[in-house]
Amino acid sequence: MAVAKKKVSVRRQRVRESKASERFGRLAAVVNSPLPVGLLILACFITATVVIMSLDTGHEDFYAETFRIFRPGPQIAALAVIVGIIAVGAAIYLYAYKPQIIARPTRAMALAGLFLLLLAATRLLSLAQNWMYLATGSAVACAIVLTIAYDQRFAIGMTMFYAMLACFAVGQIATIELFLTMMAGTMVCCFSLGEIRTRKKLIEVSAFATVIVFITALALNVVQSLPMRQSLFNSGVAAGATFAVGVILQAFLPIIESAFGIATSMTLLDYSDANQPLLRKLAMDAPGTFSHSLLIGSVAESAAEAIGANGLLCRVGAYYHDIGKINKPTYFVENQMGLASRHEQLSPAMSQLVIVGHVKDGIEIAKEYGLPVVLRQFIETHHGTTLMEYFYNEARKKQDDRQSPVSESEFRYPGPKPRSKEAAIVMLADAAESAARTLTDTSPTKVETMVHNIAMKRLQDGQFDECELTLRELSRIETSLSKSLAAHHHGRVAYPKLDETPPENGRSGQNGQAAIKLAEQDDR
Repeated sequence: MAVAKKKVSVRRQRVRESKASERFGRLAAVVNSPLPVGLLILACFITATVVIMSLDTGHEDFYAETFRIFRPGPQIAALAVIVGIIAVGAAIYLYAYKPQIIARPTRAMALAGLFLLLLAATRLLSLAQNWMYLATGSAVACAIVLTIAYDQRFAIGMTMFYAMLACFAVGQIATIELFLTMMAGTMVCCFSLGEIRTRKKLIEVSAFATVIVFITALALNVVQSLPMRQSLFNSGVAAGATFAVGVILQAFLPIIESAFGIATSMTLLDYSDANQPLLRKLAMDAPGTFSHSLLIGSVAESAAEAIGANGLLCRVGAYYHDIGKINKPTYFVENQMGLASRHEQLSPAMSQLVIVGHVKDGIEIAKEYGLPVVLRQFIETHHGTTLMEYFYNEARKKQDDRQSPVSESEFRYPGPKPRSKEAAIVMLADAAESAARTLTDTSPTKVETMVHNIAMKRLQDGQFDECELTLRELSRIETSLSKSLAAHHHGRVAYPKLDETPPENGRSGQNGQAAIKLAEQDDR
């Protein structure tokens, strides 16, 4: 009995140790996750917001009575509770719809900084009650910035939380009219600002929002039976602030893009220009790679538009995805111009280092030329962690029986894997276009089979694990890539040779007439 009891005790001890180890592992995972940093940012935001809102502007002689800068203690405590509830609600919304922001503390700090900056400006500009409607401009600014940086749904949700805080930031519990006026301008800007392809887009959107804000504010003031003069003044202040925000943000657009690590369509169009220094260098030093990149851009853009992704981002990203080949262009087949491959004199391991190096070199070149962060992702992810099968198989053929087996991990790209749909599309387009050049039969059926095999290989290899690509979208991408590549690599009817004998009676021979006819058909 004593022995049995001892065995049970040992088993229990092991279970307890296992549970303790599991709990410690969970605790370590939480500590090492972005959660503590996110909570710290949230606490700092709540504290700074309460400080801004605690400024006492309720009396007329605010500047003279410096000893009454802050509100009484009970009011500050109540404000802290209200601000905390709104901030926690915004954090939950952020976690539900944009968890990647929490995972990247710099973006979370940029978002918190935007809110604090706008709240401080609102507090400063609304020291006088008559100018309370200037707060509309800050809500519109928040909506525009978040729509540019993220998307419309997220911008609407977060701006609603901001509008709640802004109503307190004016120095008193603002009326429902101010909140509704803010939301009117917010909705117009979010739904009208799909993408910025022209420099006048922001001005057009802010002008439209100005009209809607003026009408909304005027109607709400009239409903409250305010004097017409006061109603017109409030409406004019709100409308003027809305339009001014559009003009100001137009000037600060590059700073916004840099702060949030994004690039608007207008910026992407600038980088798609073949006169960009980096693209000119690629065309001069690696013309084969340049031609390949242009084709990938066209093919990837069509595939992205087939699933509703950002086609322009795919096209421009594809232009720059292989810029790392500039340093060693002749080690890549598209730049060898029929010359013997330089890899014939290298070992498979050395060739692997050269090929992998173009990813690292590309990132360094991109930083040197100031390429936006959103375009750098295509350089580092267009191969993911895929296996270089050719050099891996060559290494296996050349290995000695006395040597240890060649490991696949030694011949894989370092990654990372694609983290967006656009990056995954460029990865597939790059692999499919390269494989299409090796086909002797470029019929649509053969191209479609080849594209499907490559897509399934990438899927089974886990290359799409970190992006939100669905199987339905992958199927549509395959269809688009197959159609584009088959169209590009289509065959032509061989032209008959012209008769070398002189024409009789001023007329060409039958072969010459046939060649001209075929050429005319081809031109059409």
